[in-house]
Amino acid sequence: MASRVPVLLSTSSVFPERTAAAFQLAATLGYDGVEVMVWTDAVSQDVGALAGLAKHYDVPVLSVHAPCLLVTQRVWSADPWERLRRSGEMAEALGAPTVVVHPPFTWQRDYARNFAEGLNEIDERFSGVRFPVENMYPVRMAGRQFVPYVPSWDPTVTGYPSYTLDVSHCAASHVDALELADRMGAGLAHVHLGDGTGEGRDEHLVPGRGTQPCAELLRSLAGRGFTGSVAVEVSTRGAKSRAVREADLRAALAFARKHLDTPPTADVGPVSVQMVDRDTEEQTADRSGERPAVS
Repeated sequence: MASRVPVLLSTSSVFPERTAAAFQLAATLGYDGVEVMVWTDAVSQDVGALAGLAKHYDVPVLSVHAPCLLVTQRVWSADPWERLRRSGEMAEALGAPTVVVHPPFTWQRDYARNFAEGLNEIDERFSGVRFPVENMYPVRMAGRQFVPYVPSWDPTVTGYPSYTLDVSHCAASHVDALELADRMGAGLAHVHLGDGTGEGRDEHLVPGRGTQPCAELLRSLAGRGFTGSVAVEVSTRGAKSRAVREADLRAALAFARKHLDTPPTADVGPVSVQMVDRDTEEQTADRSGERPAVS
């Protein structure tokens, strides 16, 4: 079991609880590590504080999510390159091999113009850290659709050394996660595990509660030569209590472990999990930029 794919808990999965709560829950539930979403919570920006939490709970930080969200455009710096550099320094200091990156927003013209070249330079600067670019999704509002990313929400259109595959984003963009993994090929370095119904919005459901091929993707990773990690990135903002949040995160971990430990040829049914009512209006508010949403 020592060589199994690490399953991480994204700190965004415990929102509205703070970063420290993710370390506690990861330790309690038996996650292999934590992915730190760098956002407005001061602890998420502080290498010393994160190192202290990792030591106290004996849970390593194995991935850092750079501050790429709408609500984190001023975290550390208004300069997106400085934010990436700081993320790389944080990952290096904490021993995390991964920094998750989003494609540039359309209004970040200078950043977008040299994004591929600059990312290669960042990659080379931090030799022990990868910067996999995450697939995003088009935004649909009032019957219209627009893409807020340049040159696309799909990073394989441009081509980068490594990728993060987000299953919930596949649902929102109506893309087959298995086909996208095929396009990412050997560059697939990291997975954000969350489910969706394909209704055109980013849901980040507990895996097994939507319609996406979460189990099939996990079972396919060994055959793809995958050497990265899987981060559970689900929305528990609508959980009515800490106990319900904990149950959701326990179910997500059980799902991931079951299907990662299952040979690709096995016929495995979905993990049975208790459905929990969600306030969909509040989840939509997360994606409006008012709050730090999972990403």
